[in-house]
Amino acid sequence: QVQLAESGGGLVQSGGSLQLSCAASGPIISINAIRWYRQAPGKERELVAGVTSSGSLNYADSVKGRFTNSRDNAKNTVYLQMNSLKPEDTGVYYCNAEITASYSSSYWGQGTQVTVAA
Repeated sequence: QVQLAESGGGLVQSGGSLQLSCAASGPIISINAIRWYRQAPGKERELVAGVTSSGSLNYADSVKGRFTNSRDNAKNTVYLQMNSLKPEDTGVYYCNAEITASYSSSYWGQGTQVTVAA
């Protein structure tokens, strides 16, 4: 069974840094696009960053220049380095991946909480 697991969340002061990881496991044939979303309390889930299978990156305007997305294909893992964190970055961060196992499907992790204190 394919699973995604996020880690690396926590509490950090404004201006601090965190690195999130999203590891995919199971009978994976290939991983296509991987995206990070976040959901703040009372708000809709929003796309934060994404990386395609070829390594093409995209970011939400609110995180450009502060967040860096990268992937390690050998480890089926993607990383989100978050620098210069702001209180408005607070939320639950989820990874979402398009994965081909016995068939192609979209998978979600369980989420990891990021809290940025002012």
